[in-house]
Amino acid sequence: MRLFIGSDHAGFSLKEQVRAHLEREGHDVVDVGTHAEESVDYPDYARLVAEAVASGDAEYGVLVCGSGLGMAIAANKVEGVRAVQLMDTEMARMARMHNNANVVTLAGRYTEPDTAYAIVDTFLGTAFEGGRHQGRVDKISALEHKA
Repeated sequence: MRLFIGSDHAGFSLKEQVRAHLEREGHDVVDVGTHAEESVDYPDYARLVAEAVASGDAEYGVLVCGSGLGMAIAANKVEGVRAVQLMDTEMARMARMHNNANVVTLAGRYTEPDTAYAIVDTFLGTAFEGGRHQGRVDKISALEHKA
């Protein structure tokens, strides 16, 4: 599976660990940065990952900042992206099954590596249920097109 991953300075350490985990699991991971702990602006990395997902260059995206919240807000500004900030595997499962989320954001300051691995593994391993949920996802997409 082809994934794009990115972080700001606050998420750098966890991003590096999650990237290595995903590569060990056999995923094709494109790391858009940041590549150090110097202060950077998270929207720049959220845009790179979100645009890759929206364009089809990536199947899914993973973003990490201090809380995961700013990354989710920024990524969701890109049409076609449904980014969710996740703190546990049950929410990861529900985000995929019911919302067809395509970008996961993690809290670098609040999430232990093993928890992050479990979250991304659950997220990537859970299929969208479709059915009645497809109509709801379609309504979310329609909000992107409101003038």
